Amino acid sequence: MPDTAQPAPPDPTPGAGDLAWFTEVAREHSTALVRYFARRGPRQDAEDLAAEVFATAWRRRDDVPREAVLPWLYRTAGFTLANHRRKHVDLPVDEVPETGSARVAEDPELSALFDAELRGALESVGERDRRILLLHAWEGLDGEELAAVLEISRSGADAALSRARKRLREAWGERLSF
Repeated sequence: MPDTAQPAPPDPTPGAGDLAWFTEVAREHSTALVRYFARRGPRQDAEDLAAEVFATAWRRRDDVPREAVLPWLYRTAGFTLANHRRKHVDLPVDEVPETGSARVAEDPELSALFDAELRGALESVGERDRRILLLHAWEGLDGEELAAVLEISRSGADAALSRARKRLREAWGERLSF
């Protein structure tokens, strides 16, 4: 049976503003994306995964909403991370920084990752709640941006964040009421 799959079409010739737009997007959001990935997996993968997101943004530049670039990048980052995790199931223990390491001590957000109680409470809420909480608290997304990432209405995003916070408070309370 002949192979009927069509090869992916090449990128159309970039327009005059495409390169300038992309350069600005990369300059403005590269640090945020690298931090997003560094908080969720091995640090050595963070820059490569961010580069994958930017490559996708370049290929799909006509689909990226100019008024909501960062939420689009975070949504794409979520898919990229899920694909990466499916490919790389094992995480070598020697790659996890110790709680006393200088890098962790310098970054309050990273030090929070190593607080066993907080980590346990976050792990006890569902994946969607955890994602919403981390996008809001660590990535600084507001209600509009959360709505864009989750592809729901603003009121739906506000309600989802409220529910996620409530579940985290309950999980935190259960952990502290031993």
